Amino acid sequence: MKPVSGPEDDIEKRRGHLRQQALEARQALSAAHREDLERQLVFHLDGVIGGLAPRTLGFCWPYRAEPDLRAWVQAWLGEDETRVAALPVVVEKRAAMHFRRWTPGAEMVPDRYGIPHPVEPLEVRPEVVLIPLNAFDAAGYRLGYGGGYFDRTLAQMDTIAIGVGFELGRVPSALPQAHDRPMDWIVTEAGAARAVR
Repeated sequence: MKPVSGPEDDIEKRRGHLRQQALEARQALSAAHREDLERQLVFHLDGVIGGLAPRTLGFCWPYRAEPDLRAWVQAWLGEDETRVAALPVVVEKRAAMHFRRWTPGAEMVPDRYGIPHPVEPLEVRPEVVLIPLNAFDAAGYRLGYGGGYFDRTLAQMDTIAIGVGFELGRVPSALPQAHDRPMDWIVTEAGAARAVR
């Protein structure tokens, strides 16, 4: 799928609308419904991660009702003591993020958005990164929160990007722009699939 061309302000408005719709739908889920969707999602995630067999894995602390993968990551770490998990950290505005090693019980502090990250600056280059999805499409393009942090980060990393989210965010097109970096995989409660490009 090629990036959409056209008046930038119109595209940005349309992207903003798609983002807002996905956020509102996700935040409207009851806690019980979200937990049920998460159980289905991690079942499919198990299969993808089992096949890729990374030693280092980046993931995100749940924010604004995103899938909570902390227990799943903790279980993944517990299966092999050589595995390493990491969380992204915004060190500088409008720059690529860094990943810091995370362990259960690690000391955490909130970033400028209130999202916790490890205090210890032990940097990791994850082989696979699990990236939250707001609105997304089958080609692997996603809408985050509009800051472009993951696009800048993925542009500088040799990693496999797996978008994780709920089907309620799926759209025919996320209206990708030239700077957008697509996911390699999409995993939702409905299944796991390679991005179609």
